[in-house]
Amino acid sequence: MIHRLQRGDVPDKPHTAFRPEGSMAFEHCLTRQGFDGLYTILYHRRPPHWIGSREELGPHPGVAEPEAGDRTRRRHFLTPRLPRGGAPFRGRKLLLANSDLGVWMARAADADPELCANADGDELHFVVEGGGRLDTPLGSLRVETHDYVFVPRALPHRWLPDGVLTLLVLEGRSYVDVPRQFRNAGGQLRMDAPYSHRDFRPPEWPDRGPASLGAPRRLVVKRGDALTAHELTHDPFDVIGWDGQVWPFAFPIRAFQPKTGLVHLPPTIHLTFAGGGFIVCSFVPRVVDFHEKAVPCPYPHSSVDCDEMIYYVEGNFTSRRGIAPGSISLHPAGVPHGPHPGTYEASVGTQRTQELAVMVDTFKPLVPTKHALGIEDPDYHLSWS
Repeated sequence: MIHRLQRGDVPDKPHTAFRPEGSMAFEHCLTRQGFDGLYTILYHRRPPHWIGSREELGPHPGVAEPEAGDRTRRRHFLTPRLPRGGAPFRGRKLLLANSDLGVWMARAADADPELCANADGDELHFVVEGGGRLDTPLGSLRVETHDYVFVPRALPHRWLPDGVLTLLVLEGRSYVDVPRQFRNAGGQLRMDAPYSHRDFRPPEWPDRGPASLGAPRRLVVKRGDALTAHELTHDPFDVIGWDGQVWPFAFPIRAFQPKTGLVHLPPTIHLTFAGGGFIVCSFVPRVVDFHEKAVPCPYPHSSVDCDEMIYYVEGNFTSRRGIAPGSISLHPAGVPHGPHPGTYEASVGTQRTQELAVMVDTFKPLVPTKHALGIEDPDYHLSWS
């Protein structure tokens, strides 16, 4: 959550009678961590909680059971092999999972036909390909290729792609947020943070309010990886105004400000977002280490406390062979990983790197599902030999 925003009309004081259009508006509080966390307050023309009917739809079609055993294999998954089609919410596939995080992929060709809400966690999307619009009761968010897109837990929303939309979806079961160390005591992003408040794009407020977006009244909610459909009595987008600090945003990965050192710095310098039990890092084009004998290529590494996943977006991935855009590497705790033969010494003298990638470190084992096993390169574990 970035900072407080206000859109449309709100009363001078919360929890007071508010009649901007004659009839009293219905206050709708969206709170986190019970009532102790960040919140947003919306004002609806009609009751937002009236539901005409409810239908159980069963498990989300993209859910799959994690693989049993084999926790120390270094792995490579080729996501371009996933089938293309469906809508962003129901068409996504779960590839990797633990109790803190789900890693999904969507290669969508259609718009969401209904409103969707993920009550299992916050969603941080990375837009691999395509663009479009994300409609919510808080307004409409324009989305472009290589944006991160944050959707708060349980917020009704609908993806409207311009064409094919490929998304890497990180589902944080507890939360996703800006790391605390990037803020000062007053809550501002620090001046030495790798981005500023100006880099985060909020939803746009339509001239006639979100009601003009024409939202469906069917809301599909994911909870416990199962779906239920709710037919809402009133338009859920009939919002007169809102204020608060919980809202969806877009952040272009190329707005991330990378750091460089005299010699190679650990990958934590690329930290971008944090969640419960995991972190998200961004590798962007940058000047590399500038000591005359610096080795810019990452050193061999035993990560004894966390698993490392990297989604490769584009560019030249100098430390890896066989990696291409759309590849996912998974290097588990307990087994060393590092550059492929020849790449370590060859990196000496390099001045810049052009790679673009998203890295996720988890502190519990990140386990592949059958969807990931179906697109795995079986020879990757021994490819250093």
